[in-house]
Amino acid sequence: MPKLILSMDGLVLKEIVLDKPRTTIGRKPNNDVQIDNLAISGQHAVITTILEDAFLEDQNSTNGTYVNGQPIKKHVLRNNDLVELGKYRLKYIVEPPAPAVHAFGYAAAVADGPVFVPPEVAPAATTPAGSPTPGAAASEMRSAPAASPAARAGALGVMQLLNGPNAGRELELTKSLTTLGKPGKQVAAITRRVNGYFLTHVEGEVFPLVNGCPLDAQARRLDEHDIVELAGVKMEFFLRP
Repeated sequence: MPKLILSMDGLVLKEIVLDKPRTTIGRKPNNDVQIDNLAISGQHAVITTILEDAFLEDQNSTNGTYVNGQPIKKHVLRNNDLVELGKYRLKYIVEPPAPAVHAFGYAAAVADGPVFVPPEVAPAATTPAGSPTPGAAASEMRSAPAASPAARAGALGVMQLLNGPNAGRELELTKSLTTLGKPGKQVAAITRRVNGYFLTHVEGEVFPLVNGCPLDAQARRLDEHDIVELAGVKMEFFLRP
């Protein structure tokens, strides 16, 4: 499970396990990680955790957020990244994934790097896309129905655009993590697992719709012919043998 090591001037202050879908960092006491220093904004940054991946986003802080010495607004954290907030340092550590996930190729897919695919300019079916969805994996596995025969057989998930200028185009979900949407407005992630494909909300006040119903904070397993509405675009999920 990913974690942060908080330090200042080389002295380790605490360790924070990223076991929540959303972890806030700032000076105010209502933050998950409170840093009581005037160089830190009240709501400085937020980390969205998706399985073993995490997205760091600056919250329009006064002094900015830096990763490995570079200012960022939004950044996909990698193992050993060093987040700098004033004099404080947060080292991002990823522990080895569980064997079942690793065997499925998750680590190799993540190594390719995230690719954000806005639905309105989604590539043709032959172009794969990848990227970064929140913790609660255990509860999802317990509550999710058994995988369909097609999913167990390793069928490939596909999202087909139903409206907009790219209607009819298909996006093959070849990576373990694929993100869709518009940054700053609405972003969701689709996770490929051994028991199917799961959709999770990542960013935006409005949650995506699945068959007309809003997604909740938990990941939802997609069934064939589910209709997903995200950032003004409708997409249909299906499995390709």
